[in-house]
Amino acid sequence: MAVSSGEGKTAGQEDPVRRESARQRAGEQGLLFDEQPAALPGDIGYRGPTACAAAGITYRQLDYWARTGLVEPTIRAAQGSGSQRLYSFRDILVLKVVKRLLDTGVSLQQIRTAVQHLRDRGVADLAQITLMSDGVSVYECTSADEVIDLLQGGQGVFGIALGRVWREVEGSLAELPGERAAVEDTVPADHPADELARRRRARRIV
Repeated sequence: MAVSSGEGKTAGQEDPVRRESARQRAGEQGLLFDEQPAALPGDIGYRGPTACAAAGITYRQLDYWARTGLVEPTIRAAQGSGSQRLYSFRDILVLKVVKRLLDTGVSLQQIRTAVQHLRDRGVADLAQITLMSDGVSVYECTSADEVIDLLQGGQGVFGIALGRVWREVEGSLAELPGERAAVEDTVPADHPADELARRRRARRIV
């Protein structure tokens, strides 16, 4: 798994014709996203059906990924029968990225590693990242040069500009219902996995 800057440099990166062609491809695919999107309020949560609609996934996928810890809701986890998960904007962004990586043929094991890497990045950082995949590995690019190097050297390389996905999710959610989370529902942003793990353990004890 290669989720790091600078991976994928190629021997042909000095060829000006190939480099210009790769730059044009990157521009056409929207992979050179350099605008900083505006963040949505952190206390707004979205229920499962809304998260599915915005991310383009099925409820079965959403439920499975939550139960297996791939993408868990960071605002409110399910707490017994009748309770509703609440997903944050960032959660839905990651859901959409997972869906796109799956569509390229990347395995769930590789995606889990990529998702863990994204969890370690701040929300602002995510908008400046482009993920590239050849269907086997996932590469993180934080500069236009890295994107272009991969495009000009890789065969069938697929790119995901997180800033562009951010805009897509933002547009989708503008037409869908959200709800303000109660104070007791909000999971601390710095340790979402720890809090969810504690809740799961508490339910097992009961």
